[in-house]
Amino acid sequence: MASPARSTPRTVIVFMRQPVLGRVKTRLAREVGSLAAWQFYRRASARLLRRLRGDPSWQTVIAWATAPEPRALFRPGDLLQGSGDIGTRMERCLSGAPPGPVVLIGSDIPAVRAHHIRRAFECLGKAPLVFGPAADGGFWLIGARSPAHLPRPLFAPSVRWSGPHTLADTLAGLRGPVALADTLADVDRAADLPPPISLTGFPGR
Repeated sequence: MASPARSTPRTVIVFMRQPVLGRVKTRLAREVGSLAAWQFYRRASARLLRRLRGDPSWQTVIAWATAPEPRALFRPGDLLQGSGDIGTRMERCLSGAPPGPVVLIGSDIPAVRAHHIRRAFECLGKAPLVFGPAADGGFWLIGARSPAHLPRPLFAPSVRWSGPHTLADTLAGLRGPVALADTLADVDRAADLPPPISLTGFPGR
């Protein structure tokens, strides 16, 4: 099957928390301190958004964990994740996306670039769902060819979140073809920080 036409509207959803000291990257903070974890998240998420919003191939929207302050940060088209576990919130946001191919990613993936996102959209020409495996056994990206035709439920109750079995559990609960995009690393612990990197300065574009 051919990849979705370039004229088809595409959407990238970024799962994001407002970068408030003490409320982001709590697992990382236990190792490096709340200030360093906050600095990492604030800078890494800002650079990710600059990269994504700089590409005209898709619309980038943020799915906020809670309504941001100031409210001006909430742009037209942005979403609220709502309540529930991570699977419930991802399914809700994917279902609420505009018609056309959509991918959802986290905001703590320093290595992601526009070509990784393009590759994921290309995968949706081969399968109705795509996952970007994470190095720790989870996934950094999930995408759907059509938000209106997501499997229900998308995630089985047996999925073990935030662990080495997350992607395997998710795939085991799905029927039908699934494509896999590039493998990248998200950052949950100090050991996940890619070299060369410090907690106060990060590689550029």
